[in-house]
Amino acid sequence: MNNAEILVIDDEPQIRKLLKITLESNDYKVVLAETGTEGVHLVANHTPDLVILDLGLPDKSGHLVLKDLREWYDKSIIILSVQDSEADIIKALDNGATDYLTKPFRTGELLARIRASLRINQNTDLQPIIATGDLEIDLSSRIVSKNNTPVKLTATEYNLVALLAKNQGRVLTHQFLLKEIWGFGSQNETQYLRVFIAQLRKKLEENPNSPIHIITESGVGYRFV
Repeated sequence: MNNAEILVIDDEPQIRKLLKITLESNDYKVVLAETGTEGVHLVANHTPDLVILDLGLPDKSGHLVLKDLREWYDKSIIILSVQDSEADIIKALDNGATDYLTKPFRTGELLARIRASLRINQNTDLQPIIATGDLEIDLSSRIVSKNNTPVKLTATEYNLVALLAKNQGRVLTHQFLLKEIWGFGSQNETQYLRVFIAQLRKKLEENPNSPIHIITESGVGYRFV
């Protein structure tokens, strides 16, 4: 049994009903809210393991609810919205959303995103070693190994893959990665990012043209799996 509690903040009754049935059938505990104000109140009182948040709420923008929650709530927030513009997606991710899914959605994909987001919660207190498949990233010694063999990385390459790995499962936008690695003023230098991601894939992926660790989220950023 999952035992995880999920709060759904959505003003559409049919969506709330669908999510409640789907999530409870997968052994999640479900709490429902139909306004942003009610949702923030419930998060404060229940501290759920994960929040599913719509952006089009009747009382206030979901973007504002997200910013309010991120003042103190540090667990996963998945945006589930009909708003599918690149600007909305990037804004939500930059404001602290863990993931973004557009309506209409496939329940199987939503459940997979939930599982990935809950794993992020479990990794909040990161162990010094992150291991996934054939890769191992030792954060204390700054050594990355593939199939138990150390991989030679530049300082920037290491900083980039470490940042992605520490946020594994979460979409990191181009602007966020550029700011964190190259500093303020570099947020528009996306060519830097493409070059370094390509270099990392050549060194870390079995098939750089079909990566399984550093995944592109088209027009938005990258996700480490």
